[in-house]
Amino acid sequence: MKKLRWQILVVAVTLVIVALLLLSQQQPGMISILPQAAPGGIYTEALIGSIGRLNPALDWNNSVDRDIDRLIFSGLMKFDGQGLPQPDLADSWGESADGMTYNFSIRSNAKWHDGQPVTSDDVLFTIETIKSAGSLFPQDIKDLWSQIEVRKLNDLTLQFILPEPFAPFLDYTTFGILPKHLLENTPADQLAAAEFNLKPVGTGPYKFDSLIVDNGQITGITLKVNEDYYLPRAFIEQVVFRFYPTSASALDAYNSGEVLGISHITEDVLQAALTEPTLSIYTSRLPQLSLVFLNNNNTAVPFLQNANVRRALLLATNRNVIASKILKGQAIIADGPILPGSWAYYNEIERVEYDPDAAAALLKQEGYVIPAGGGDVRAKDGQFLTFTLTHPDDELHTKIAQAIQANWALVGVKVDLQAVSYDSLVKDFLTTRNYQAALADLNTARTPDPDPYLFWHQAEATGGQNYSQWDNRTASEYLETARTTADFTDRARLYRNFQVIFSKELPSLPLYYPVYTYAVDSQVQGVQVAPLYDTSDRLALISEWYLVTRRALEQTAVPTAGP
Repeated sequence: MKKLRWQILVVAVTLVIVALLLLSQQQPGMISILPQAAPGGIYTEALIGSIGRLNPALDWNNSVDRDIDRLIFSGLMKFDGQGLPQPDLADSWGESADGMTYNFSIRSNAKWHDGQPVTSDDVLFTIETIKSAGSLFPQDIKDLWSQIEVRKLNDLTLQFILPEPFAPFLDYTTFGILPKHLLENTPADQLAAAEFNLKPVGTGPYKFDSLIVDNGQITGITLKVNEDYYLPRAFIEQVVFRFYPTSASALDAYNSGEVLGISHITEDVLQAALTEPTLSIYTSRLPQLSLVFLNNNNTAVPFLQNANVRRALLLATNRNVIASKILKGQAIIADGPILPGSWAYYNEIERVEYDPDAAAALLKQEGYVIPAGGGDVRAKDGQFLTFTLTHPDDELHTKIAQAIQANWALVGVKVDLQAVSYDSLVKDFLTTRNYQAALADLNTARTPDPDPYLFWHQAEATGGQNYSQWDNRTASEYLETARTTADFTDRARLYRNFQVIFSKELPSLPLYYPVYTYAVDSQVQGVQVAPLYDTSDRLALISEWYLVTRRALEQTAVPTAGP
């Protein structure tokens, strides 16, 4: 019996030791302590500029106002980073088969910051305000809404009836909605002076708290989290915007601990900002394409109607130097007329690299040679490859024009530069088609839909914005069909086909997409970068940013040893 008890004791002790060893091996794999976002904290950002009026009908020309309004107000729809429509105040929408009727249903839990419910009447009121002389919306947007029939089906349902199918229509439903019950007694011509503009009431993730005033000047604004937001509550409890005249003064404010973010890092302070160890720099593509328009229908320069000559000019343009040296890296080389990051952008589009030898060979193939009698300008049948490049007279565009001039001279193309004001470039040269080549920028801000119809369809060659006067029937048919087709898969296919034709024909020469740089302190978590369709888009996901964390236990499975 004594011998048996001893054996049992040995076995028991052994089992305990084995169990303890197994437990010690399993514990690290079973339980993890992870930080999770938690409510709280104050985020302060430096905005470059000054406040005007916090009213979506009046903020079109003031980026500071739009940044603040982005957090206070909401639209029926919004767009994600790829430019795809997403519901905002509307919880659902539908479109008729003919593409002319849209129905929207407003969220039943949507409330104004003063507690009143959001209704169809608010949307109707806002549309009438947009169309009024008191709003600062561009005339083309006012004209579009004037052609649309708006019907109230009930307190939470609206119907829009278009005069014809127009797939980019959802772009026009992102306007910030105004509270009818607070503004209906304000005449349109007095809207700009309304007290509401400095004490706004919206439906967004943050609501107005107070103005920061120093020596009689508004130097900032404080917003607090909207506890009754119809989507998940934002983590950061309070957002404070402070106003500074320049990026340099904003960076000084960061260094002195006044702010945690800077809305815009301009080129003059970029290097200094990059050296700050606690400042995270974010860069995103702007909704703008810089290009050289080539007049495809000017008899004084018939060679520009030759696709191979146009391709040779692009081959001879050192866009990498323009982007890296002149623009200090604040640009992305452009390959076509649709913005990268958009759902319609074709990733397999042909990329034309800088190759002056190939450019010279292509010109020679087309019959353009350097005359044996001297000179360095190519000619064919007595026609010299020489023309005028008109450009804006500011420092940046002048440097780019001079770089292009030098590039093209290397392959025997002589270019004379003509500097004019930007307004004159558009009004006196592009609009009248009285130019040969022109350096310009296409700005498509606040229009996430990629529809390039206005700039490249043959119907816009006379009187429209097809400044190159490109006349390609097949490309135009793709554009026609795409802007009347609701299905995004079908539209993407049509735009892909259009981009392939564009890259082959090169009616004008894409140069670069400029980028926008901003900065946020590294202690702010959850910040994401997405393509910008307006500079305020950098704040689109601010509800997911956080400053405070809590520890949470996470139990994970432990792999079982095999046999």
